[in-house]
This record gives sequence, C-alpha cells and structure tokens, in this order.
Amino acid sequence: QVQLVESGGGVVQPGGSLRLSCAASGSIFSIYVMGWYRQAPGKQRELVATIPRNGRTNYADSVKGRFTISRDNAKNTVYLQMNSLKPEDTAAYYCYMNLGNVGYWGQGTQVTVSS
Repeated sequence: QVQLVESGGGVVQPGGSLRLSCAASGSIFSIYVMGWYRQAPGKQRELVATIPRNGRTNYADSVKGRFTISRDNAKNTVYLQMNSLKPEDTAAYYCYMNLGNVGYWGQGTQVTVSS
C-alpha cells in the first residue's frame, strides 16, 4: 500500500507565497507522474501542474509563470512553489502520483489567499 502525505498549506495574503510538499511512502518501485490538483468549493477538481520522470512540466494556464512544480525521486516527493498568490487560488490542493497501473491521491491541504 502507498500513502501520500501533504504539507505546507495555510493562509496567505494576496501576492504572498507558499510551498506545498507531498511525500509518498510504502511499496514503491517507480513513480511515473507526479502532480498537483485543486478543488475550490462548488467547483470540479482541476489540474494545476504535472511532472513526469523526464521532468517535462505541464501547467494550467491560470498558474503559468507563478507556480513551479518539482520532484525529488530519491525522496519520492513532489513540491509546488506558489508565488504571487491570488484569491482565486484559494482551494484544497491534492497531490497525485501514478505508479504505473495505479494512481494515488493525497488527503488534501487547504490554501487560502485572503487579505
């Protein structure tokens, strides 16, 4: 079994920064794709960013130039550096990891951007 544990959410003022982390533990051979999704109240879960093993990142248009996804394969960890945060970035953020045939989700961490 594989578990994903997220950390780093919180409350920040507009224009501020936060860094999310998500570490996987358990029976892991290789993690193909790591990513972050978010879900605001009353809205569907949406992709924020993904990073496969080859490092080619993919971002939602709404976060390009402000967010940076990275991964540490030795630590089975994915990060999301969020800068220039806006109120519309407020959501629960979920990490996702694809281990081949099976995908796993984190429990979610709340990010609130408010003055």
